Amino acid sequence: MFSRSVLIGATLLTSTLAWNTDVHNQIGFMAETFFTSATTSILAEILEPQYNKSVGRSAAWADAYAHTSEGHFSYQWHWIDTHDRAPEYCHLDYSKDCAKGGCVVSAIANQTGILRDCIQDVKSASLSGGTNLTCSYALKWIAHFFGDIHQPLHANGRAVGGNTYKVIFGDRSTQLHAVWDGYIPYFAANVSKPFSNQSIDPFFTGLVSRIRKDEFYTMPYMWLACSDPSTSEECATIWAKESNKWDCDYVYSRVQNNTDLGTSGYATGAVPIVELQISKAALRLGTWLNKLVEGVKYVSEEQEIIEL
Repeated sequence: MFSRSVLIGATLLTSTLAWNTDVHNQIGFMAETFFTSATTSILAEILEPQYNKSVGRSAAWADAYAHTSEGHFSYQWHWIDTHDRAPEYCHLDYSKDCAKGGCVVSAIANQTGILRDCIQDVKSASLSGGTNLTCSYALKWIAHFFGDIHQPLHANGRAVGGNTYKVIFGDRSTQLHAVWDGYIPYFAANVSKPFSNQSIDPFFTGLVSRIRKDEFYTMPYMWLACSDPSTSEECATIWAKESNKWDCDYVYSRVQNNTDLGTSGYATGAVPIVELQISKAALRLGTWLNKLVEGVKYVSEEQEIIEL
């Protein structure tokens, strides 16, 4: 199904923190295809000009920022480390597993609240042109963390989220976290070079088409059972639990670190999971941002903002 050259090429493209940066971009571009025109125009006023009004182009920012001295405080916001025993037992407990200083669940909840106020500012004409960095950062964090929370190893504490679990992929030594971050998405797309960070690539356009045609084994409308930004902590916890479940159902239960995961069947079996999780992240992100924009209506200078 996939060429050996693709497997080897994919090993050269991995990162160490989250879905590879280009995968994050592509999740953002996918989400944009679900935006209403109002969402597109409102968010364009929140992002800094260098992103050319594109959430997709901004979606990888959080990884680089977390590795700066200024942004190091946000590093731990990219995951939630469970205290379970994958693959024998997977259980995420937000109240116990979210570390002091925050985690991906609390980060989504907190930044959603900030972004709601920023949308209000745009609608009241007190914010435009991406001049408020707090607002732009909130949008960029949300776009990024929706990707992170759907990567199974960002919702598991074993081997530091798989970062110290050594494996082989395409005849090269790596670690399990990197396999899920980039190797398997590249394997699924049958590519040997990074995806675009400027526009949506064909593989992800195909996923959007499958979402719209209900071509996943779980129906996309079910993915939105919890999609109300006013219950952000609850929804993010549900999504993290879904990801955590995959750690028992496949990630750790099927892995063998004495075989090549690129040729043993592990990667092939993981493709539908990665496609599903990426698609969930994109649809949920697009829907979340639409609801944030729709839920804040500016009436007039004399009247208050109405929360729908």
